[in-house]
Amino acid sequence: MSRHDPGVYLLHMRDHAREAVDLAKGHTRADLDRVRMLNLSLVRLCEVIGEAAVRVPEADRIQWPSIPWRAVVGLRNRLIHAYDQINFDTLWDIVQNDLPPLIAALEEILADSKRS
Repeated sequence: MSRHDPGVYLLHMRDHAREAVDLAKGHTRADLDRVRMLNLSLVRLCEVIGEAAVRVPEADRIQWPSIPWRAVVGLRNRLIHAYDQINFDTLWDIVQNDLPPLIAALEEILADSKRS
């Protein structure tokens, strides 16, 4: 895979999503307010997930409708451009409830790509 191959960006999305979910394990929503490194890490990991999604060409995105592209990119934009207005309840909900299905969808796409 070249660095411009959409598969590379899918791997980045999956790996950063996994890291965010793993990092949140054993923590509570209250920890997000108290533990600065947790807060900064989850924000950054979600930014990278969104940035990698932006780099997947539109033609490829259409092939993978199981990925909520608009929401992933929208989160990235919100985290970067409205950094001072982040709703940490929403961020926590995304890490807990939205990233695991995203990881599963990305793993399926990546597995199918290997078989092709």
